[in-house]
Amino acid sequence: MRTKRVVDFLGALFGVVLTAPIWFVVAILVRWKLGSPVIYSQPRPGLNGKIFYIKKFRTMTNETDENGVLLPNEMRKTKFGSLLRSTSLDELPELLNVLKGEMSLVGPRPLRVEYLPRYSKEQARRHDVPPGVTGWAQVRGRNNLTWEEKFKLDVWYVDNRSLWLDLKIIFMTIYKVIKREGADNIATGEGAFLGNAVETSSTNDEQNAETTEKSA
Repeated sequence: MRTKRVVDFLGALFGVVLTAPIWFVVAILVRWKLGSPVIYSQPRPGLNGKIFYIKKFRTMTNETDENGVLLPNEMRKTKFGSLLRSTSLDELPELLNVLKGEMSLVGPRPLRVEYLPRYSKEQARRHDVPPGVTGWAQVRGRNNLTWEEKFKLDVWYVDNRSLWLDLKIIFMTIYKVIKREGADNIATGEGAFLGNAVETSSTNDEQNAETTEKSA
């Protein structure tokens, strides 16, 4: 959809310009409180499963054990990092992915690469469109949903996407961020997606994002 790409580019450009002062403040605080890199990259599946590197502000420290191995996520979390997550400020750099055409403003959220072989044929249809900074599943429940429910909403979006639906999702996202809906359970979402196996309560995909960081 050419119109969608134009809207994505202009929207992301406007978003970067509008939030530039926030980027500046967050970057300074992240460097001071959490270390570097301030912005990290991680591989994620994009359109048709093609791998790209998503950009995010760091939300965990770089603390390691005596052997130089990163400590478990739970030990590297901070109140500041949790604040960035709950306000979605950590996701601002994803606008750079949108400018590059790797992501859209609206679409199914890009999950971990290792999930690719675990999807059913129907669930894999979420990759028929570019991944989004926000999506239908995010405004319909986010971490209150099961994986099955999220994927059904993702596929519904693929089948029903339109400019008007995108605008609706964007405004719903802004409202939820301002109201901080779901902020209390942002760190207690469902465990890793295991496909047809029993899903466990291991660290969720967003929590695991910083275990293997790459400098932006």
